[in-house]
Amino acid sequence: MSTGREEKFDAVVIGGGQSGLAAGYYLARLGLNFVILDANRRSGDSWRTRWDSLKVFTSASLNGLPGLRFPGSARSYPAKDEIAEFLEEYARRLHLPVRNGIKVDRLRKESDEYIVEAGNVRYIAANVIVATGAFSTPRIPSFAGEIDPRITQLHSCEYRNPSQLREGPVLIVGAGNSGAEIALELSRSSHEALLSGRDTGVEFPFRIGSVADRLLTPIIWFAFHRVLTSGTVAGRTFRKKVVAMGGHPLARVKPKDLAEAGILRVPKTTGVRDGYPALEDGRIIRVPNIVWCTGFRPDFGWIDLPVFDGDGFPVHDRGVVPSHPGLYFAGLFFLHSLTSSLIGGVGRDTRYIARHIARNRTNAFITEPTKGRKNRNENKSTTHTNKEVINVHY
Repeated sequence: MSTGREEKFDAVVIGGGQSGLAAGYYLARLGLNFVILDANRRSGDSWRTRWDSLKVFTSASLNGLPGLRFPGSARSYPAKDEIAEFLEEYARRLHLPVRNGIKVDRLRKESDEYIVEAGNVRYIAANVIVATGAFSTPRIPSFAGEIDPRITQLHSCEYRNPSQLREGPVLIVGAGNSGAEIALELSRSSHEALLSGRDTGVEFPFRIGSVADRLLTPIIWFAFHRVLTSGTVAGRTFRKKVVAMGGHPLARVKPKDLAEAGILRVPKTTGVRDGYPALEDGRIIRVPNIVWCTGFRPDFGWIDLPVFDGDGFPVHDRGVVPSHPGLYFAGLFFLHSLTSSLIGGVGRDTRYIARHIARNRTNAFITEPTKGRKNRNENKSTTHTNKEVINVHY
């Protein structure tokens, strides 16, 4: 029997990133007693720990959260530290009950209540929103352990800047957006960069920040947010294609940029020979550095509930788990649309979840922030730009 402390809430949100904070916004509007548990020391730390030069692909106008627009020029492309500061300010300004430094060890269910275990504390609630994201654990090939220990190896989540690496060439494994951006940065330093992996075959048709970007992005965002959803044939078909592709199209960095920077494209890295990485064409790459830009995998092993499919992903309908009433997921890739895992897309999904909680609890209805405004269809965007939105400055 546990001798730890117990706390009871109407709802517990696990994860204090953008989706967890957006969920908190709507739970607060419901008047629920809830808590947001975040393993990070500060809100926004999941962004602070990314590589130094990282910027998002969407302009500030698309990076607001419910009730709070992103500060600064709407046409700017925020750096990762700006995103982190925005999330921290969002939690502070909206007085969200975030508890930092709380790592959840287990989620289980007893009768009609969910038990969230974190250290010696048990959080008990009728509703739990898992907002940790689907890809939190670095994916590194098993053969990486066979590589000569004298070779510096970093996953993209550990990479900050070129100074972490030894002198000499760098093999970047994974040719998606992260791999392309890191390869370009390294090529501009004193390192020769070799980019390993298949070409994605597609790229955004314009430059981020260009006139075409400003003109076409609202249309593309509308399509990603409203048309390509789980509720349309086009959306379901598109989702299958994106998943099969194994990554997103190149956005900021173009294949032409890689070629002009002198970055050598090499085939997929498939194993190790004589302590060095080996390519699928049989060649051995003798380099002192490797950066694994091989993505992330889901890590829901701490959830002790039968709610996952054969690939380890939760079975849900727009974040609602039908088999376990009161359990929800937010911030997953294509939870409802292609924007579901983006900052500007989490508001709609968390509002839908909060409404589901409200209906099951009291048949209440969540209203929009502006007083007197009629309730919109729940599929519409919740990135508010009305007069009640607070401007943040830092």
